[in-house]
Amino acid sequence: MAMAERTLETEVLIIGAGVTGSGVMRDLALRGIHCLLIDQGDIDAGASGANHGLLHSGGRYVVSDPATAAECRREGELLKRLAPHCVDDCGGLFVAFEGDDPDYAAGFGARCRDAGIPCRPLTPAQAREREPALGERLVSAWAVPDASVDPFRLTLCNLAHARALTGSGYLPHTRLEGFDLRHGAIHSVLCRDPRSGEPLRIRARQVVNATGAWAMAVARMAGCRGVRLDCVKGTLLITASRLTHGVVNRLRPPADGDILVPGGSVSLLGTTSDRVDSPDAAPPTVAEVDRNLAEAVTMVPALADARFIRAFSGVRPVLAGSGGRGFHLFDHDGDGPSNLATITGGKLTTFRLMAQRTADLVARRLGVDAPCRTADEPLPEAEAGRWTEPGYAPRRWYARGDTADPILCECEMVPASAVDAIGRQAGNGDAPPDLRAIGVRSRVGKGSCQGAFCSIRVTAHLYDRGVYRDRDGLARAREFVEHRFRGVRPVLWGAQMPQAELAEALHRGLMGLDLPDGDGNGEEG
Repeated sequence: MAMAERTLETEVLIIGAGVTGSGVMRDLALRGIHCLLIDQGDIDAGASGANHGLLHSGGRYVVSDPATAAECRREGELLKRLAPHCVDDCGGLFVAFEGDDPDYAAGFGARCRDAGIPCRPLTPAQAREREPALGERLVSAWAVPDASVDPFRLTLCNLAHARALTGSGYLPHTRLEGFDLRHGAIHSVLCRDPRSGEPLRIRARQVVNATGAWAMAVARMAGCRGVRLDCVKGTLLITASRLTHGVVNRLRPPADGDILVPGGSVSLLGTTSDRVDSPDAAPPTVAEVDRNLAEAVTMVPALADARFIRAFSGVRPVLAGSGGRGFHLFDHDGDGPSNLATITGGKLTTFRLMAQRTADLVARRLGVDAPCRTADEPLPEAEAGRWTEPGYAPRRWYARGDTADPILCECEMVPASAVDAIGRQAGNGDAPPDLRAIGVRSRVGKGSCQGAFCSIRVTAHLYDRGVYRDRDGLARAREFVEHRFRGVRPVLWGAQMPQAELAEALHRGLMGLDLPDGDGNGEEG
């Protein structure tokens, strides 16, 4: 029997729940405009959740793309001031080693100054005093205001603020199936829940395509041919511990394995850059892991013996033929529906500016003259975003002193009360939350065991709470374990090998879960 089609109405439909889509939603909500945000997966399921979390000073682009470098500098400064709870303002270094191009290093300071990026030269001794892990072949160094940013917390805070302002909504697991076009405009958008098969029709006055590397495909579904993108895959690795205080960049033209970014209690190493045909299947490979490590050990020799707990990959949307990392807003004037806008390209660091340009266009079309406020209005902290912060769950647990609140994830000390709180926030209508939804909103599964124990404990807890009542809960656990293992597979050597053997014994022996081959792209950490 066919399922009855539901219909929802909103002023603006935003497709794509990465940082840009959530930023557009908040910007419009600050102007009093109601939005509905949808994603075929969940928050930050694309490049927003599969990057190194670097809040760029702009230094990486001063040679290849000065305009993007200047944008990164301005937007990074804004984000540090307006959303400090999402940022680790740890600073960064650009470092050159024997064999690197001396001319590139020599011109770096002047190019930074031209872009307005604060930079300060350091002697090798000064740089090693700041970052003792640096290699001995260091010849020059510059200090820059790099930082790291938590994209999941950023997105969750954007969503929470938009909901509080206008009651705007978010629907995960809502896959776009087509557009109902009438008289040169989108009359409604046809969607479906890929898990239940339930159809959904959404009517909106304006539609925003913020789907990142999928933006060209979505635009073509609406008859637009002007969006042309290259899909560029990047693979990164996560260490079991934090190796440096701040960000360390190789002072040379961008290449593999030339950035090490602290992410709370771990470090993220990357990234490769390879053209791929599609963003849908881009798993990390052993060869890419090897390329990253081969390049990075000169910069930080400790990486040669470090324990890696996971590899992951994402696909960046790069404007075809641009040669840079800038973004573009397509208004589709003469190229598709009159009420569609596409925003793509760019970087995590410039998401706020991308959202502002998009919201300016959408508000103008709606006849709303309220100005953008995101360059001045602080982003409020949201309880929904606090659980992604390393160390927050154990601090809260110890502060409460509740011994009846069991720890479900020992690696990251996440208690049952946190899982309950996140579960209430992460559900989609009547559907119970899955473990991956809990994982992206917390530290569950992100420790050294990569879900070996907490997947079982959290699943059992949700059964005890009555959230799961049939075999669906076991299926959710299997999906979570499979996703974590896909990232573990490319780093199976050293200390991580016996950890994986233990996980296999637990999951096969206790839960009957076999782990097939599959992709490992998406969702860092």
